Amino acid sequence: MLFEAAGEGLALGASLPAMREAVERHLRTGGGVLFRGFSLDDADAFRAFAADFGHPLLTYEFGSTPRSQVTSGVYTSTEYPPHQHIPLHNEQAYTRDWPMKIWFYCMQAAPEGGETPIADSRAVFAAMPEAIRRRFIDKGLMYVRNFGNGLDVPWQQVFGTKDRAEVEAYCAKHAIACEWKEDGELRTRQVCQGAARHPVTGEWVWFNQAHLFHVSNLEPEVRESLLDIVEDEADLPRNVLYGDGTPIDDAALDAVRGVLERHRISFPWQAGDVMMLDNMLTAHGRAPFKGPRKVIVAMAEAQSAQ
Repeated sequence: MLFEAAGEGLALGASLPAMREAVERHLRTGGGVLFRGFSLDDADAFRAFAADFGHPLLTYEFGSTPRSQVTSGVYTSTEYPPHQHIPLHNEQAYTRDWPMKIWFYCMQAAPEGGETPIADSRAVFAAMPEAIRRRFIDKGLMYVRNFGNGLDVPWQQVFGTKDRAEVEAYCAKHAIACEWKEDGELRTRQVCQGAARHPVTGEWVWFNQAHLFHVSNLEPEVRESLLDIVEDEADLPRNVLYGDGTPIDDAALDAVRGVLERHRISFPWQAGDVMMLDNMLTAHGRAPFKGPRKVIVAMAEAQSAQ
């Protein structure tokens, strides 16, 4: 749904009260809205706009990708090299705690590429092969992460502390199994949902990041190189298994990627655009790009697995 400014210079934040009911309605039915043509001065104005929806902005806890904080509650989008494609995913669906709302503010559109494609997670769930869908629901998913060693984001950065006791307390609170390896690095395992019901609409949505975490997401030469470095797949920076610890075959993940790709839609960013998504109803990604690009992100309304 597009909300477009009626006139030049109309401030986005000042326009929210008149739009709020329609925004929330379209968010639940369509999964997202795009605000275009409004005046939005900077990251602080973006933060204020997102916060005006009534929930404190969330910090990027237990993150899986490199980001930088721009201002309180606002972060850069994932800092992967411009040539890399970021597959469709729902934010933090690899955990048992995630934001219900996510906003993207395009401060500078790339001259080529750099779109933020989206997909309807309800349609993805419905289109998923029944056998795959049933295994993901019945078994759940176990995400395995090995931090540090220059292969993934350091645990000190992910947990925001150098204190092992604080890490252990966080893991215990969030049902994450953790162990300190002989080299002093950290391994975590967490069993999470493969799909979920939306807490408001009651609809089933495809809600996981198995296709990102699974070793099959790596280019073959990268996969082989990593396996030459680590002793076995259990020591890979990240991987995912079924919740009972059995492996997920590559073909199942290829099928998942195919369904996601068939439901992918995108639009070209314009500077000043703000896209707001219901994070459970709509997946997002990033297209490769050339030239400068600046898109920042805010998240709110914490939700936990039932």
